[in-house]
Amino acid sequence: MSFVEYSDIIQDGDVAIVYLGHDSMMPIKVQHGAQTQTRYGAIRHSTDLIGQRYGLKVTCTKGGWVHVLHPTPELWTVTLPHRTQILYTTDISVITMMLELKPGSVVCESGTGSGSLSHAILRTVAPTGHLHTVEFHQQRAEKAAEEFREHRVDHLVTVRNQDVCKEGFGVTGVADAVFLDIPSPWEAVGHAKAAMKRHGGRVCSFSPCIEQVQRTCEALAKHSFQEISTMEVLLRTHDVRTVSLPLPDFGPDDTAQKKETPSKQAVFMLKTTTPPREIPGHTGYLTFATKPRT
Repeated sequence: MSFVEYSDIIQDGDVAIVYLGHDSMMPIKVQHGAQTQTRYGAIRHSTDLIGQRYGLKVTCTKGGWVHVLHPTPELWTVTLPHRTQILYTTDISVITMMLELKPGSVVCESGTGSGSLSHAILRTVAPTGHLHTVEFHQQRAEKAAEEFREHRVDHLVTVRNQDVCKEGFGVTGVADAVFLDIPSPWEAVGHAKAAMKRHGGRVCSFSPCIEQVQRTCEALAKHSFQEISTMEVLLRTHDVRTVSLPLPDFGPDDTAQKKETPSKQAVFMLKTTTPPREIPGHTGYLTFATKPRT
């Protein structure tokens, strides 16, 4: 099992996602002899999981059933243990696209936090790219490094415990892209520029407050970054449902042969979408810029 490579068979030591419902999932570490309790009963790892195929339907001890899924960055985002506020797939997808990440890209990130974005970056840059991620908090840095090893992606990532605003990313002239998710990103813009390759690259800063965005944009312009732009991504999910509508009555048709009036008004069925009454509010602003070639 790896978060960047797909495996068919569940093995001892794997991290798997137990799917109980659309809004109810949890990660488990598969271990010989262990059990996992769910509201549908216990899952016995040795007999129910190890040696079975990912995606299988497992019948629990109380008679209910769950699906066991191979982990992905998207599933990890909605099941990971929160050590900090995290980025979700809506913002992650835009960040990955706007930073122009691809297999082989070298990325610098700060801060690591709970590792939600980190896993998505690693999946994108594998198998030949690398992520240099910096976390100020020592325990969070150690826990992130432990998870990367457990998820078998540690060969693609270097975790550093330091203050990026004072010490930088620990590398110079190697990054194709830089991502900043820290309280004062304007203090790290100079270090971001130093970490990037001479031929240019892209930088992104995530900030919840517009005052942070303003100061970051000023710092980016001061360091000669170009194409500076800020966006906010809001998710609006529509419900799809089937409705029946009566056929309109346009009155008698004098040119047509008179027919017997049907006893019931004709209707037709169609699929339609209904916008939500409420949508999730503001998460944060994404500021992007391009480093000029030097």
